Amino acid sequence: MPIQAVPIQAVPIQVEAAIDGRAINQVDGVAIAHYQTWLQTWLSALSPQLSPINAYEVSLRLTDDGEIQQLNADYRQQPNPTDVLSFAALETDLPGLEHLHCQQPLYLGDIVISVETAARQAPAHQHSLPKEIAWLIAHGLLHLLGWDHPDEASLARMLDQQTQLLSLISIPPASHSR
Repeated sequence: MPIQAVPIQAVPIQVEAAIDGRAINQVDGVAIAHYQTWLQTWLSALSPQLSPINAYEVSLRLTDDGEIQQLNADYRQQPNPTDVLSFAALETDLPGLEHLHCQQPLYLGDIVISVETAARQAPAHQHSLPKEIAWLIAHGLLHLLGWDHPDEASLARMLDQQTQLLSLISIPPASHSR
């Protein structure tokens, strides 16, 4: 679904960002406020219509290979580090959740990114580390909103959507493949 290039009203979003001490030295050139702006821009464009008050919350953690490898092993039974993991809160049924949605921002879930893996991938994709992190945040956000890529066709649609999202924050397309 193409994103229209029309003025959009900003969606209120709270971003809880945490940068692991070992990863902070690698994350240069992007302030935490940028992450919130990116997510706000993307949610405004995607218009997910999930929250009655149209407000959202996302947790973003930038960490290292050691932590993401442990999370990958614990939750996906994959014993190696990966670039991004998403833990969607909307996949969980909690009693009274509908009532909470009406009063406060809807918690979409957690995005965890290994800065070490992103730093290794960025040169292969011929771009900077901040651009790779933006790409991974967009990928994680789409997963939080229910996107998945179990086959090549759905992967192609998701990668196209990510490219469109990055264009909204003035990041040109890159050659990415998963």
